[in-house]
Amino acid sequence: MQVPAQFEYHKATSVDDAIALLTRHGPESFVVAGGHSLLPMMKLRLAEPETLIDINGLDELATVTVESDHVRIGAMVRHSALLSSPVIAEHFPIFTDAERLIADPIVRNRGTIGGSLCQADPSEDLSAAFSAMRATAVIRGADGEREVPVREFHRGPYETAVAHEELLVAVRVPIRPASGSAYAKLERRAGDWAVASAGAMLRVDAGTVAEVGIGLSAVGAAHFVAPEAEEYLRGGPASDEAFVEAGRISAAHCSPSADQRGPVDYKRHLAGELTTRVLRRAARRSRGEEA
Repeated sequence: MQVPAQFEYHKATSVDDAIALLTRHGPESFVVAGGHSLLPMMKLRLAEPETLIDINGLDELATVTVESDHVRIGAMVRHSALLSSPVIAEHFPIFTDAERLIADPIVRNRGTIGGSLCQADPSEDLSAAFSAMRATAVIRGADGEREVPVREFHRGPYETAVAHEELLVAVRVPIRPASGSAYAKLERRAGDWAVASAGAMLRVDAGTVAEVGIGLSAVGAAHFVAPEAEEYLRGGPASDEAFVEAGRISAAHCSPSADQRGPVDYKRHLAGELTTRVLRRAARRSRGEEA
């Protein structure tokens, strides 16, 4: 039977209380939110925290709000809440696309946005989606809040910009009028980690690409983005030929690894094909041709 090692348990009453608990209990204290990643690791003894700090009662981190020219998504917003949010559906269909493909309803009902980003799994869906949208992570510590672009948030596999005595409290996503976004994923079975996935944000002005973001997951793209393909598209025509070429560039510059989900060449092909598809869909949505 797989059981975790013994640990202390504390339920945080506020964000400041959670930060104080992390400070008091040191580097062997872990935050638990949805727990879908941490608890299995504890059962396998891959993680053995001495103290668990439960932040599930922090309702202040569980809201989606429009603030001026951006939407603030709290770190404790559940996947199911993001999927059902009318604000998200109106402004960011890329997240609706992605959430439909994440795991299953049981996981989506419990798992959190902040937990997904902080796990920093190389195959994680929302990291690619938030990177495509050029979102900003809001991190709070004892000295206050600081902001880090999501494209700089992930320092490597399972490593983020959040220090031990800090919490990711929200993600800010810019609202871009007359833009479109989309996400696509290939998986071996429903709810599985991606074999490859891609997300795109596109704003077109008079037939020219004014803004673009391309996120990639599970194919070894640094910081979950395809900057070479973005640079190629920016300022050029929003044409199908350009989207195909952007897909080719994305495939050429990612670094997938062969594993049980497929060989390198197959994953490169998927990265290119999925990039082209999401760019096409984002362009249609920017013209109001698709919901």
